Amino acid sequence: MNDYAGQHEVISENMTSQITMDLARYVQELKQERKSNFHDGRKAQQHIETCWKQLESSKRRFERDCKEADRAQQYFEKMDADINVTKADVEKARQQAQIRHQMAEDSKADYSSILQKFNQEQHEYYHTHIPNIFQKIQEMEERRIVKIGESMKTYAEVDRQVIPIIGKCLDGIVKAAESIDQKNDSQLVIEAYKSGFEPPGDIEFEDYAQPMKRTVSDNSLSNSKGEGKPELKFGGKSKGKLWPFIKKNKLSLKLGATPEDFSNLPPEQRRKKLQQKVDELNKEMQKEMDQRDAITKMKDVYLKNPQMGDPASLDHKLTEVSQNIEKLRLEAQKFEAWLAEVEGRLPARSEQARRQSAMYDSQNPPAVNSCAQDRESSPDGSYTEEQSQESEVKVLATDFDDEFDDEEPLPAIGTCKALYTFEGQNEGTISVAEGETLYVIEEDKGDGWTRIRRSEDEEGYVPTSYVEVYLDKNAKGAKTYI
Repeated sequence: MNDYAGQHEVISENMTSQITMDLARYVQELKQERKSNFHDGRKAQQHIETCWKQLESSKRRFERDCKEADRAQQYFEKMDADINVTKADVEKARQQAQIRHQMAEDSKADYSSILQKFNQEQHEYYHTHIPNIFQKIQEMEERRIVKIGESMKTYAEVDRQVIPIIGKCLDGIVKAAESIDQKNDSQLVIEAYKSGFEPPGDIEFEDYAQPMKRTVSDNSLSNSKGEGKPELKFGGKSKGKLWPFIKKNKLSLKLGATPEDFSNLPPEQRRKKLQQKVDELNKEMQKEMDQRDAITKMKDVYLKNPQMGDPASLDHKLTEVSQNIEKLRLEAQKFEAWLAEVEGRLPARSEQARRQSAMYDSQNPPAVNSCAQDRESSPDGSYTEEQSQESEVKVLATDFDDEFDDEEPLPAIGTCKALYTFEGQNEGTISVAEGETLYVIEEDKGDGWTRIRRSEDEEGYVPTSYVEVYLDKNAKGAKTYI
């Protein structure tokens, strides 16, 4: 799948370099050419409109001068026919009529010239200028179409180059799918998550009618061996409940213990916590190493210049820093091993190794909390029964009833609405549908997961980015986390 995706990245890179960038430049060129053609068209249109206005103006002037000449002629004829008008007035009217006729003739000649010029400009506009502009635009569009075709051919060549490799990738995917061994996968899951519980033996009959010491089977679930210890019984709500079906991590929640390897968290959340711890240890180790280098340089300065200080006074500090570095290195190796186990780089510990580790821990029994922490150390939350008699009785006597009773569910501190659908396939997660409303029982603690509950028996973690949380500030336990 990675190789298949890589070929698509190759196609994307080649399309960017051979097609997209070239087309981007070509589009800019087309925009400039189109802008220039439209500018020429507007310029030609403005010129023909100016010529039309000149023609209309000369036409109106010619019409006005003709009317003035007719009125002057009529006035002269009227003055000439009137016997009461003097000869000088008649002569003046005649001269005025001649002037008006001359002005009309000039306007006529001007109008005729402008009209001839306009007809010529109009002919060139409709038969030369505009057709040329449209022809340029058409040629530009045809070149654009050809360029698109060339780009499509280039894409086909780019895609054809990786088709053989894609074919091999698909063959590899088919081969990998056909090589799936569901039986072997199931066995690997069983080996990784099996609890290690032994089936209980038959419970022996205890005759209370006889004054004899009551005994309990060593193979029974109670497994109490100490005299004078509280007798452990099944009763109440826990009747008929077997260990393999109890909720995981109950003991750690009851006692408030958090395993050092974060085995009580879902796989992805556990991996993030371990990675965060490794990064913190590496930063602390780098600080100590820088401090060691600084002390070493200072010691060298003291050796070269004794008057500045005693080199021996730095030996104790240098030794202390070196010891801190060694402790941090061992601690980092431990967490890196757990991280590698989670990420699948190292095989998980076998059941026999876990039993041997539990037996070794039983030889040095710590307090109840530490014992509970050790018992929760395996990734699946299971634990073995090979503890020492003393530690076993302590834990069983104080927590046996709690373990088998229905624990009090964590109080809801608000509600949330699922923004997206989430398929909870890993252990500790829960599936939600888009738009579903659920109860929030534990806020995101910085690792990207929120703990929610759908019903009393259905709860788990979902990614915080998949839900919208509405916290109830007055809810009991809204600020308290176990």
